[in-house]
Amino acid sequence: MSAPASESNGIMGHKNDGFKEEQIPVPWGHISGKWWGPKGIQPIIALHGREDNASTFDKLMPLIPDDISILCLDLPGHGFSSHCSEGHYYFVHWEGLMLLRRIIKYFKWNKVKLMGHSLGGAISFLYAAAYPDEVEFLICLDIASPNVRNITHIANITGDHIDRYLKYECLTPESIPCYEYDEMINIVLEAYKGDITRESAEILMRRGMQPASKPGFYHFSRDPRLKVSMLGMLSMDLVMAFAARIKCNYLNIRAVPGYPLEQPENYDKVMNQIKLGAKKFVYKHVEGSHHVHLNNPERIAPIIQEFLSTL
Repeated sequence: MSAPASESNGIMGHKNDGFKEEQIPVPWGHISGKWWGPKGIQPIIALHGREDNASTFDKLMPLIPDDISILCLDLPGHGFSSHCSEGHYYFVHWEGLMLLRRIIKYFKWNKVKLMGHSLGGAISFLYAAAYPDEVEFLICLDIASPNVRNITHIANITGDHIDRYLKYECLTPESIPCYEYDEMINIVLEAYKGDITRESAEILMRRGMQPASKPGFYHFSRDPRLKVSMLGMLSMDLVMAFAARIKCNYLNIRAVPGYPLEQPENYDKVMNQIKLGAKKFVYKHVEGSHHVHLNNPERIAPIIQEFLSTL
């Protein structure tokens, strides 16, 4: 039997069960997370993508040295974290930024280390720009910034999203759809349109589903209102203004083909702006889907390790 990649590279990575569940109080309930590594040192805060959860990093952690502490969080309404209060609309980028600030204040950390995939990377981008003197480094996985959407598209979906939101908030526990396990996994695979493997879907569902009242059936743990959380997006000029404020050590790992962006040229525009102000700037491409960190973590772990070793 061959040794795990972490050991064969001379790196002792986190064990698969080498984490502790974490709960952080917030006014509407709690934020859950998985704290990997020693709790006696300040962790890297890792944020997942939209409608994913903290388990998105489960396959990456065994390839990261076990003396590096990483706190992988479930964003509000995701995974094991509390759903936001009734009547609340998820403006995911802005409240993600506020949530990150709230958590950092809770732990009384002065200088923070951030890593994020997709939405999590976009939130971390905003934090590094809003608090440029308080971020040591930022690692973004297949995301440059909050996605800039076509303005006509945003105008076209606004009414529909509001009506769907009002429908979702009327769902009762009894009316939430539930499925058998294999059906649930198949629904996830179909929703991700080939972006994740079956194994990856099952990993995400460790925190992404919970038993229903009907024996042998499950329902999604995430808040259904997240399906219509695309309002309140940023314009390109605002994204560039934020990018100009980032000055921490910065690593971006872009997957190819990765996420199918509406305006892919914006990715490099943001990279070029960040490069001007970042203390250290590293931009790498790897072959893989948007969830390459989950499907093929061995492709990005060495890049992350090298980046961290040079700081």
